[in-house]
Formats: sequence, structure tokens, C-alpha cells
Amino acid sequence: MIYLTRLNGERIMVNIDMIEFMEETPDTVVTLNTGKKFVVKEKTDQIREEIIRFRKKSNTILKK
Repeated sequence: MIYLTRLNGERIMVNIDMIEFMEETPDTVVTLNTGKKFVVKEKTDQIREEIIRFRKKSNTILKK
């Protein structure tokens, strides 16, 4: 899950596996595969980078 910020400043956690697509219209609209939509402050590039960072972190095997 990643944190995103609604236009009113409220922070929300979004399950990245539920994101169907994102668009800038010019505000960023994140659409989940359930059809629910969120308008957020972050740009799509920022969200993509957060998703990549999360995937790398969750898929890294920690060695002792």
C-alpha cells in the first residue's frame, strides 16, 4: 500500500494492486478496479515511482 493525498489534504492508503489506471485531467485521478475514483495531489509520475519503490522493497530478500 502507498500513501496518497486527497485535494483536501487528507492522507489515504491505497492498495496498489487495486489501481486500474491513472490520468491527469489536470488533477490526478486514480481509478481502482472496483470503479471507485480518487482525486489526489500527486502526479502520475510520482505515484508510479512510489509503486516501483514499494514493489522493490516488498520483493527484496533480506540477507543476514
